Amino acid sequence: MMRSAVPPTRTHDLVLRGGRVLDPETGLDATADVGVTAGTITAVSPQPLTGLRTLDVTGLVVAPGFIDMHSHSHDVIGHRLQALDGVTTALDLEAGLSPVDEGYRQAAAEGRPLNYGFSASWCQARMTVVGGLPHGGGIAAGLRNLGNPSWQHEADARQVDALLELLRLDLAAGALGIGVVVGYAPLIKPEEYLAVSRLAATAGVATYTHARHLVEQVAGTPIDGAEEIARAAAETGVHAHYCHVNSTSLSHTDRVLRLMDGVRAEGGRISTEAYPYGAGMTAIGAAFLAPEQLGAAGLTATDIVYAPTGERVTDDKRLRELRASDPGGLAIAHFLDENDPHERGFIDRALLHSSTVIGSDAMPLVWTKGPADPMAWPPPPEAITHPRTAGTYSKVLRRYVRELGALSLVEAVGRSSFEPARLLQDSVPAMRRKGRLQAGCDADLIVFDPDTVTDQATYEHSTRPSTGYAHVLVGGVPVVQDGVLCLDALPGKPVRT
Repeated sequence: MMRSAVPPTRTHDLVLRGGRVLDPETGLDATADVGVTAGTITAVSPQPLTGLRTLDVTGLVVAPGFIDMHSHSHDVIGHRLQALDGVTTALDLEAGLSPVDEGYRQAAAEGRPLNYGFSASWCQARMTVVGGLPHGGGIAAGLRNLGNPSWQHEADARQVDALLELLRLDLAAGALGIGVVVGYAPLIKPEEYLAVSRLAATAGVATYTHARHLVEQVAGTPIDGAEEIARAAAETGVHAHYCHVNSTSLSHTDRVLRLMDGVRAEGGRISTEAYPYGAGMTAIGAAFLAPEQLGAAGLTATDIVYAPTGERVTDDKRLRELRASDPGGLAIAHFLDENDPHERGFIDRALLHSSTVIGSDAMPLVWTKGPADPMAWPPPPEAITHPRTAGTYSKVLRRYVRELGALSLVEAVGRSSFEPARLLQDSVPAMRRKGRLQAGCDADLIVFDPDTVTDQATYEHSTRPSTGYAHVLVGGVPVVQDGVLCLDALPGKPVRT
């Protein structure tokens, strides 16, 4: 059943005429007109609507824009790449920022193509309290100090209290939860993770965790990374979101997913997220990329590519040199071989699991020559990133919908839009108006060709934009129009609690 919020005779600012309209919340999949006025969907009607402006989208899909819960791509050029992948809201919830207001102020001052938001960063707060490093500096400072051992050791009671106070301040400033990248400080006391989880539970927000090692990977880990998340959900009542379960669980993905299912069956609130690639990208100084730790993930130094130069690391000696000279330099680590059916199966099962939403783990662009230009378009050859930044959602549509038939189009759209909104909406009321295509909801909309939408980015050509999107609207404003990026469009708004 299709309802229109207003009589069909009303004149809307914009009408999308005759597309295949998908609403993953209600299951709507039908030909309809969509009316948009003042940034809001004002009608969804099987009858023709009248608009000051009308776009004929016959033969194309009209859907809610994708909500990326895991994007570290904070600047304009990164947002543009994600817009051409169907994203209308990009949130950094795994790493986050501290102080969080610094990130919101910068984005508002510069303008963003997409809606944006951040969690409170346990990592950056800990860098200050435990490591004695300056507070803030955005994602650049976070990456630069990620491999610094000064913040990674156990904290005393006084430090934990100070850490929690910084996180409380960030939550009061509108942070969307607490990002806990415990995998980058894997020897901290489990009690600290529980304390952070209790804080989040008390505040009514979620934790977003990059898990520490599993016991199968590192026998001496203080606690199994998956068990830690399960324990926190069960003991504190927190909503625990397990970030990129595919890239931390690897060949143990099935065991981890079963564990999460068990916790949910007993009433614990755990959600999971995955992206459709076999390689990750992070600072080369990360704890788990130390030569002595590579075996835990089944890696050798030659599985790592140092992004600033494109060089494949030759041996442990060279890896140590790079970690010493540029610990914050981004590197691609090839964890699972997508060309090996057995290893690809772990990615597929993580992504197709019933509790999984799609999250890109989009990364900042690395500028290999000259200063960074966040307004450059198209991305020049000297700017590189992980292909997931430009291609995650289109790869899901291509591979899992069109090629494998493992997801229906409505299911894939739902895992990319409505399901992320549903996970967030209890603590972030604004998300009740996103991820849906219904009258009264935000006009964050995408129009694409389901037969041709495709990722184009590869590890060799990582910034090639996806194709197949005719229109992308953020708050009713075209960011992509007739397949072309609107370079003057910066309609993104902050998402806060």
